[in-house]
Amino acid sequence: MKTIPLRITCAALAGSIALLLPAAAHEPFTMETVTVAGKAADLLGLADSATTGVANAAEIQARPYLRRGEILETVPGLILTQHAGGGKANQYFLRGFNLDHGTDFAISIEGMPVNMRTHAHGQGYADLNILIPELVERLDYTKGVYAAKNGDLSSAGSADFKLFNELPHGIASLTWGENNYWRGLLAETFNVGEKGKLTLALEYNYYDGPWVLPEEFSRWNGFARYFQGDADNHVAVTFMGYHADWQSSDQIPQRAIGDGRIARFGFVDPTTGGESQRYSLQLNFRRTLDGAPLPVTPGKTDGKSAIEAPAVAPGGDNVWRGNVYGFYYDLDLYSNFTYFLDEPERGDQFQQAEERWVFGGEVAREWNNRQLFNAPSSFVIGVQTRHDFIDPIGLYKTSQRDRFATVRQDKVYEGSIGIFAEATTRWTPWLRTTVGMRADGFWFDTESNDARNSGDDTAGLISPKLAVVLGPWAKTEFYLNAGTGFHSNDARGVNTTVDPISGDPVQTVDPLVRTFGAEVGVRTQIIPKLTLTAALWWLDSDSELVYVGDAGTNEPGASSRRYGVEVAAYWRPVEWFTLDAEFAATHARFQDVEDDYIPSSVPWMFSGGVTLGKETGPFGSLRARAFEKRPLIEDNSVQGKQSFLVNGQIGWRQRHWEVALECLNLFDREDNDIEYFYTSRLQGEAGEGVDDIHLHPTEPRTFRVRATYRF
Repeated sequence: MKTIPLRITCAALAGSIALLLPAAAHEPFTMETVTVAGKAADLLGLADSATTGVANAAEIQARPYLRRGEILETVPGLILTQHAGGGKANQYFLRGFNLDHGTDFAISIEGMPVNMRTHAHGQGYADLNILIPELVERLDYTKGVYAAKNGDLSSAGSADFKLFNELPHGIASLTWGENNYWRGLLAETFNVGEKGKLTLALEYNYYDGPWVLPEEFSRWNGFARYFQGDADNHVAVTFMGYHADWQSSDQIPQRAIGDGRIARFGFVDPTTGGESQRYSLQLNFRRTLDGAPLPVTPGKTDGKSAIEAPAVAPGGDNVWRGNVYGFYYDLDLYSNFTYFLDEPERGDQFQQAEERWVFGGEVAREWNNRQLFNAPSSFVIGVQTRHDFIDPIGLYKTSQRDRFATVRQDKVYEGSIGIFAEATTRWTPWLRTTVGMRADGFWFDTESNDARNSGDDTAGLISPKLAVVLGPWAKTEFYLNAGTGFHSNDARGVNTTVDPISGDPVQTVDPLVRTFGAEVGVRTQIIPKLTLTAALWWLDSDSELVYVGDAGTNEPGASSRRYGVEVAAYWRPVEWFTLDAEFAATHARFQDVEDDYIPSSVPWMFSGGVTLGKETGPFGSLRARAFEKRPLIEDNSVQGKQSFLVNGQIGWRQRHWEVALECLNLFDREDNDIEYFYTSRLQGEAGEGVDDIHLHPTEPRTFRVRATYRF
């Protein structure tokens, strides 16, 4: 295989570099127990809602993954799929939203946003290829619009990845799998000077997949972090980068699979796919004043804990914290969804391309152990800013990746500033409130190849937040949450006055779309070793309007209402056994229209599994994920298929090494990752096209073997 020599050469080079670096930071390796709060942890007195939580490194690494982005499925109720190759951002589903590639779900890495505003392919595009899973210490998540620190693109929820400041041990890992899957990783932490820690990692991944057209997905990841300090006072400088390229089978028409014209894992256009890269540098800091330690509740938080808890117990009085980041990103994406509908000779392939620089950051000040009307209180106020410089961002008609027409090309600046504040007060032993407020201002500036679509605009809004926590009584807390949020629209849509294809006049869109939400929930630890949460939630959106990168214009939608129930249970009776189950049901509808079903809104989903294993010896896990049929068009006359997938792994670990066998899609089900209903025309088909389901199939049963050495 032509890529093997390159992998061997690069692995040898990385190993040689490692030998030249300073001595490793940790002592000779010994296996030890590190207790970090996870989803089964007791968050009574810490969490502000029933749907706030954390997944720790052990939980993340215990799961077998087909794709990197599936780390986010540790967020209860979140579903990830894919329809266009490993280098493209995943498709996200949560709380009745088809979040496309990230709209309304904010993803960040220690405060640095992953989502892309005004993206060539879709608003909020969130590509997790930048992340190396073994470097993630925990994932903090929250749902709804109730946290003042969460702004744009966070109405359904948010997730923030926290990385290791110092790896517990060095890692050398190699994975081989069916369909030409290869992955290699080297990572280690080194001492730098008397106090510094330098973590370096290098990863390579290659995959052809089960497709008739080999995916030829190739990705390099590099990572470097310098850390100095401790949990209370520290500074961290982090570089992350990746480069990926791939071919894509994309979604294909169901009719062609049925009559045998295309194999289930076949393709229509052999030249779709893309190339993408992102390189970032960020600085994170924390400074605790007065020399006082941070609040610690035994068994709940230890300075590396799950969530930033309200500081209403004795502890650190004043804290400065923040981050500054900058990154470069570009994408070339070639797609063909309608095949020969608009261009019978050349085909309907199009290219979405962009280059951007992004700069931003956050500074926040905390005041702990204060009094408000003689009640213990804490306060926080912060400022966030982000500036995207995109030049160019374009949509082009292509044939076999050669451009023959420009639909539109723009230069965009989008900037924002947000100010947020929260006050947390424990009024009585059984009543705690958090009152929050945030104010956001946005600037949109577009220079288009069509002067009629050039312009600038500004917008702003204020978003109040409220959390009321009652209890604990009998190790049980009750939550009431309410607030408003928003998502921004694509800057091109904000300033577009004519359709870039037809030239017809169109209305500009609102820069910011308001959302309103509320939630009633409960969290209980009344049964020892068992964490139970339940929530009933509601969310209204003023408009489903988004910029459609595939067409270079806007797709109007009515206002919407979603409500549902979520239940989760995490049981860990002994250290080596964990059982979990998560269920979410959602009712999602447009408002004030006759055909009111929201396409791709999942009515219910389930995920759950069992994890077994001690620090040494055998280990394993088995996980299931299911979701129900969903409407594909507004009158619900066409629905997508149900899906039920089971992944598993078994292995053996010792002090320095482990081996594991993974099986993905254990029952080899022929489900679909994604389904859409629209009009397309294949070569040779007569007429004006055929209305059909277009799908990307779930990958068949696949085995992978992983060997890891720790040092």
